[in-house]
Amino acid sequence: MDANELQAIGDTLMRVVTPDMKPKDLLKAVRKLHPDAKKKDIARAAFHAIIANADQDPGKSRNLQAFALAERTQ
Repeated sequence: MDANELQAIGDTLMRVVTPDMKPKDLLKAVRKLHPDAKKKDIARAAFHAIIANADQDPGKSRNLQAFALAERTQ
């Protein structure tokens, strides 16, 4: 996965994540816009989005962190 794809998935994650969203639902929402993205790539993009957006939207960053950590530990 190149940097542009990573950025695009990260942007999608920031748009679709909500406080009560389950990881499975987040994956579905992202895969609608990025059907070829692997679960591993989505988790990696979530970490990227956390780093890039932590100061702008701490709530979404916390939700993405929980998702990314859950996916990486499976």
